[in-house]
Amino acid sequence: MNQILVTEKLYITPELKRKKKFYKFEFFISLVIVCVLSSYYIYAEYDKNKDEAVSQDILAQANIVGEDQTTKPTDKLVVMLDNDANTLNADSGASSEEETTEENELLSKEYTTSDGQKYYPIATIKIPKIDIYYPILSETTDELLKKAPTRFWEGEPNEVGNFCIAGHNYRNKKFFSKVPTLENGDIIEITDTKGRTVKYTVYNKYQVSDDDMSPISPLTNGRKDITLITCTDDSKERIIVKATEVL
Repeated sequence: MNQILVTEKLYITPELKRKKKFYKFEFFISLVIVCVLSSYYIYAEYDKNKDEAVSQDILAQANIVGEDQTTKPTDKLVVMLDNDANTLNADSGASSEEETTEENELLSKEYTTSDGQKYYPIATIKIPKIDIYYPILSETTDELLKKAPTRFWEGEPNEVGNFCIAGHNYRNKKFFSKVPTLENGDIIEITDTKGRTVKYTVYNKYQVSDDDMSPISPLTNGRKDITLITCTDDSKERIIVKATEVL
């Protein structure tokens, strides 16, 4: 029995001891990496949720309320831009000069990012199929894209031309993550600061490289079109969704 114990001890060589220490070190490093990655993921989700909250806060404060202009007359202008729900009602007899002044005041509602950048909402986007409802911010920057969908390039909401809207694909249910699931015939609603709600129907969806600018062409043959832009899941290309006004 003693001989067996001695023989077993002989197998624990210095080389084995070094390997044992190395394996312990590897395990420790792996544990640290897992903790760091987990912390990063948790923080990233927190950051996304925080930005989502900012977007909803903008929506609540800007609260652009509109009527469906495809079925109702346009002789009434209803715009709500403050928490106290101040409402502007302009009947058909109001002068165009008064309407222009009041509209400019409403459009001047501004917000400021943490780094001092000014921005303002110009419309809202609602897509019932994928259950999203967000403000559309006035311009596209990395900082503003974290807060809400943004106007990309040119174009005005609910006007003739190509109104382009960019949004992040976070590969969850936030912002434009589910836009790639849209299909021809799906409805997108845009409400602008004039109180007009226009419905658009999807008629095309495709992918392009990130340097392909053809989808933002303003030429629409006199139609009111919108273009939704977001990334593919691997962020290597762009998903383009085209929609046109429901007449």
